[in-house]
Amino acid sequence: MDGSTGWREVLALSALKARYCRYLDTKRWDEWRALFTDGFVSDTSAAGGQIITGADDFVAYIRATLGDGKATVHQVHNPEIDLTSATTAAGVWALHDVVHLGPGLDLHGYGHYHETYEKHGDAWRIATSTLTRVREDIRTPLVSVRMTPRLRDAGAALARRRGR
Repeated sequence: MDGSTGWREVLALSALKARYCRYLDTKRWDEWRALFTDGFVSDTSAAGGQIITGADDFVAYIRATLGDGKATVHQVHNPEIDLTSATTAAGVWALHDVVHLGPGLDLHGYGHYHETYEKHGDAWRIATSTLTRVREDIRTPLVSVRMTPRLRDAGAALARRRGR
């Protein structure tokens, strides 16, 4: 692969990730689903979540938890993209996301997406994504509280017991 082809592929992968954020935050679920391979695997276990196999199951889960009416903002930057072959790639993206939890209550998360990609025809798709967190903060207009892993895990366990 020559240098100009490599740069075009890196730009295409960057555009893929930009659409990931835009479609997720604007709740364009069908278009968001099209960004993943059918066998997509999401692993958020290191961030207190779970492993989900299958793009349809993943999109259904995210739609149920962050769906219509739940404001989110996902921003990614500083990509580290490695073209591993003409049809595969790996990348790491720095992440800052905001999830509006309720009136005056937001979760600000900081971390990284570690991903692999596959090219099908002319289009790149996300094959795997592992989310790692370096920090989570709960913010209100008056106070900001750092979510330690221990506090996050306790909150996640409580949410699971409540069926959310």
